[in-house]
Amino acid sequence: MTRVKVNGVELNCVTAGSGPMMLFLHGFPEFWYEWKNQLQEFGKDHLAVAPDMRGYNLSEKPAAVEQYRINLLVEDIRGLAEHFSAGEKFVLVGHDWGGAVAWSFAIAYPEYLRKLVIINAPHPGIFRRLLATDPEQQNASAYMTMFQSEAAEGILSANGYAALVNVVMGEGLKDGAFTAEDKAEYLKAWSQPGALTGGLNYYRANHVGPQAGVAGGAVGGGEYWSNPARLIVRVPTLVIWGEKDTALLAQNLHGLEEFVPRLTVKRVRDGSHWVVHEKPAEVNGFIREFISSQE
Repeated sequence: MTRVKVNGVELNCVTAGSGPMMLFLHGFPEFWYEWKNQLQEFGKDHLAVAPDMRGYNLSEKPAAVEQYRINLLVEDIRGLAEHFSAGEKFVLVGHDWGGAVAWSFAIAYPEYLRKLVIINAPHPGIFRRLLATDPEQQNASAYMTMFQSEAAEGILSANGYAALVNVVMGEGLKDGAFTAEDKAEYLKAWSQPGALTGGLNYYRANHVGPQAGVAGGAVGGGEYWSNPARLIVRVPTLVIWGEKDTALLAQNLHGLEEFVPRLTVKRVRDGSHWVVHEKPAEVNGFIREFISSQE
């Protein structure tokens, strides 16, 4: 592990291997450990870097909610790029909130990227559309309203973080996607002082949910929403989607080519939101094929 000061915060980073960088961004309520299988695989021929995003686990946790706005999260990633891969293009991989940040980074700074990989994270233009028009996605996103409430920490930490264990690992502990050791690591990360609040502040700062829609700040400025052309992703992009995701529905793939001209989609029919854990070999295979191609 190494600590890197970027954009005014210290981020805890785990690295493996050497070579061109691949940067892996976790989502809520995870931490660098989400990518342990990818660090092992891609560390064979890359510098694989998995940070704890700001607010999580061992990274710094700013107190102010506004310190979790997407534009600042994007600048954290730019800082990591300059630190680990100065002057060299890299592959960016993101899941859930890490995917939201990765989409926004690719929109803002395409010149930094060789390729983009997104796993079960909606493109902001598609997600905004669904939150405004699709009752299924509106219902599926209802939890985001609770996450922004003052009661969220108490609800999610009660009974030894039972709610988070159930959501993230409920089925996985039964079928082997998560082990008892994994559970212990997650409980340790969630128990870090301020870590649960740090993760929840992503929702609070960016006002994401079925009632608010997606705030203009969710991609760094309201002008993006009035001009869809500002949401175009101009790098080759692989989207991997576990179709059994009950929070972010497969409708998020519909019309995606409108925003991502150089798009490859891989659907995992029996994968859920936690497909990274459930199907590590399949996910790694998709990524390996994509980053090895000439596109």
